Amino acid sequence: MMKVNLLVGGPVTDWPQDLKQRLAQKNADEVWVGADYGAVRLVKAGIRPVLAVGDFDSSSPSEIQLVKEHAVKSIIRPKKEDITDTMLALRCIFQELEFDQIVIYGATGARLDQFLSNLFFVLMSEFKPYCEKIELIDRWNHISFYLPGKHRLEKLPDTAYLAFVCLNAVTDLHLYDAKYKLDGVDFTEPISLSSNEFVGNSTSFSFTSGVLCVIQSHD
Repeated sequence: MMKVNLLVGGPVTDWPQDLKQRLAQKNADEVWVGADYGAVRLVKAGIRPVLAVGDFDSSSPSEIQLVKEHAVKSIIRPKKEDITDTMLALRCIFQELEFDQIVIYGATGARLDQFLSNLFFVLMSEFKPYCEKIELIDRWNHISFYLPGKHRLEKLPDTAYLAFVCLNAVTDLHLYDAKYKLDGVDFTEPISLSSNEFVGNSTSFSFTSGVLCVIQSHD
């Protein structure tokens, strides 16, 4: 399975605890892409990103030059555009790379407006078909996305809580074997059904329309 890891510019303090160690590893089945200052951090960590994308408005001229010298391909865009650096990086991944999974790091911390942008972009027609292959991971949360159907989810180690977040209108939502079950409930507006829990090592759910975000988390 080919994994594309996308590092964006969120705070290092919100990274998963093992991410710095993983950056030092060289795995043949994964590649790294950097969005904006995430590309700078990859290069400084000794990673040669296959793509570096962004306006780099938070980078110094020497950092931009460093990225240009070390990335396989760099795309430096004008500052004004209708999508974020994260979305532009995903667009480039879709167009240029083969992948089975895209894992995004550095997308959830500090600025709430940027986190919401990184959460809701999956509703856009350009990104929605790929949403089930996209995950967001930080120090406390593992976020995945689902389209209508029946799904089974495995519990991740060291997580305690489970949330089902309706990003838009979601119909006929069933939570079959979580601690708190649902039996075919419709939600007409976005809502976070938080603080649920696994009963065993997995749980199953289904729905017939909408986009569902599932979060496994710990304090």
